[in-house]
Amino acid sequence: FPTRRSSDLLTNATLFRDEIVERLEKMNRESDHVLEIRVSLDGYSAAMNDPIRGEGTFDRAMDGTRRLVEHGFHPIITITRTWSGCDEAVLAGFVNLLKGIGYTEPRLKILPLLKLGAEVERAGAYCDQARVTHEMMAKYDQSRLLCSNARLVTDRGVWVCPILPDSPEARLGDTLTESVQDYPLRHAACYTCWQHGAICSNTTGCTG
Repeated sequence: FPTRRSSDLLTNATLFRDEIVERLEKMNRESDHVLEIRVSLDGYSAAMNDPIRGEGTFDRAMDGTRRLVEHGFHPIITITRTWSGCDEAVLAGFVNLLKGIGYTEPRLKILPLLKLGAEVERAGAYCDQARVTHEMMAKYDQSRLLCSNARLVTDRGVWVCPILPDSPEARLGDTLTESVQDYPLRHAACYTCWQHGAICSNTTGCTG
């Protein structure tokens, strides 16, 4: 894979058509940064994915992912761990699925469950004790946290991280310059990041 610094695109791939993917391919070819595309998929079948993502999203996501692969991208498939038990069978299901659309060396990343949005109703909210304290940050390697070295840029401004685009307190300004500031780890979701490290950073290897 390329060794250039990366610019990341987070997507569910459900709206990708050839003309859009061709524009992304051109951007990637002409840029000094490699364009890393991360596709969110929560199941290796419609029965597993669509109750979480919405009816029809599995087929559309797979169509978009196939187009990305056909245009030379190696998307990172990010999967939230919503199942119980061993990961091995689930990973095998994703690998077989992706190889079936021509993605011969799929890149997979499993994310811990974040109790945000619809997951609050499905899995319950964070408890009051799920907060990062000053004592917990003592001798903690803050470089493990994505918010220490990256920002989320949207058409609504710049946010501290990809997990909190719907939290007003996580908006850091209109520009990247304004966003260069410390962010107190005050959200309950920060507790999950503290537990697991930079859960939104990219993987570098392959699962095949």
